[in-house]
Amino acid sequence: MVQNTKKDILEAAIHLFNTKGFNGTSIRDIASKAKVNVSNISYYFQSKEGLLEHCFTTYFEKYLQLIEEGYHDGIKEGALGQLRQITEKILHFHCEHIQLTRLVLREISIDSQMVREVMSTYILKERYYLKSVFEEGIRAKEFHSFSVNYMLIQYKSLITMPFLNSYYLTEVLQVIPNESYFVKRYLKDMNGWFEGVICRKPSRSLSVANN
Repeated sequence: MVQNTKKDILEAAIHLFNTKGFNGTSIRDIASKAKVNVSNISYYFQSKEGLLEHCFTTYFEKYLQLIEEGYHDGIKEGALGQLRQITEKILHFHCEHIQLTRLVLREISIDSQMVREVMSTYILKERYYLKSVFEEGIRAKEFHSFSVNYMLIQYKSLITMPFLNSYYLTEVLQVIPNESYFVKRYLKDMNGWFEGVICRKPSRSLSVANN
């Protein structure tokens, strides 16, 4: 019962933060949607800010765990293998938790004290793993000698855009990023970007995977 109450509060908060915005959502709004007493929110999360911080923590702990797993799972296949493993894991995670993903990606685009605290911990760890992959790819001559920072910008744009710009995808492009076909199709296109832009020569394993 306790776990269900906490889960209901989180789900209500994520939905309302996405639809009404963080500032446009009150504790009473969350309590009403979750069908709980306001005191339950104070007990579990202290405040609305505590709820948002919990959303950040929930998202980034799993997100970074998947990046680390992909980094190690693909290490025998070189930098390209690592990048493919990381990308697949992230895309599946984003699709399976699309509301949480949209909320976090939107909120970290806003400069705030909470975001700066996140940037100093979780985001730096993400940067460490991705930067290591790109640097190893360049060192091993798998990747072109592009600026690592600009490679990170392009990669992050590709991996976040479908989930940050949900209205554009669903209403303009009529693409639904939380449906199963999306991951398969988008992975194929991202693999094409790896192959055609950052890799020095086509990877046989990647070509086979794309067919």
